[in-house]
Amino acid sequence: MDMQIEGLRVLVTAGAGGIGLEVARAFVREGARVFVCDVDQQALANLATTDPMVGATACDVADRAQVAALFEKAVAFLGGLDVLVNNAGIAGPTARIEDVTPEDWDRCINVCLTSQYNCARLAIPLLRQSRNASIINLSSAAGKNGFAMRSPYAAAKWGVIGFTKSLAIELGDEGIRVNAILPGLVAGDRIRRVLEAKAQQYGRSFKEVEAQAFAYTSIKEYILPQQLADQMVFLASPRGRTISGQAISIDGDTKMLM
Repeated sequence: MDMQIEGLRVLVTAGAGGIGLEVARAFVREGARVFVCDVDQQALANLATTDPMVGATACDVADRAQVAALFEKAVAFLGGLDVLVNNAGIAGPTARIEDVTPEDWDRCINVCLTSQYNCARLAIPLLRQSRNASIINLSSAAGKNGFAMRSPYAAAKWGVIGFTKSLAIELGDEGIRVNAILPGLVAGDRIRRVLEAKAQQYGRSFKEVEAQAFAYTSIKEYILPQQLADQMVFLASPRGRTISGQAISIDGDTKMLM
């Protein structure tokens, strides 16, 4: 299927590995031009070898000065902007709320939520000049179900949905669409580390905690990063031109997170 995005100019945060890298590659395969940032220097070095067509720079998107520098580099590389993918996020602490330190709380909120504001505020003036403008924000199944022992993460991801819906209303008259993706249990190192931390907290085995996590899903499979990337490419294409303000779940019908 031709997604009609040849030459589309795309910025992906945390795009040198994991979900972000799959998103970047999916856009490149469809002929888009892509620039990414990441805090992982090794991942950025690997990207320069494996995906030399993708522009990249180091950036902590929770730091506004670094974000300003990021946008200067991205615009110089891309020549403008059509799509912002706010993918950056961290797992945050696994602990009861009274045991979550203020520093861990602040860091999780800043990376998972405030970073999206940091990027959107600079992206929007650029997107106003695009004929096919969109913002895609990463939320989570934790953004609609809550997540015991992961309150900073859940709070941030609920906030992403509110941010997304508000921006969609605010920007709709200017032709800028804004959507959120809500992944469930995504295959990869991050969910493995989360489940290992849960197992330690509860004094249970990894397999027991993993089985409990899937007990509340209809489709008991890990989500593949490529599935998320495919959805984002569709949303950013002209085929998704009337989709905005949506919180789109890709989670195997998750009813609860434990």
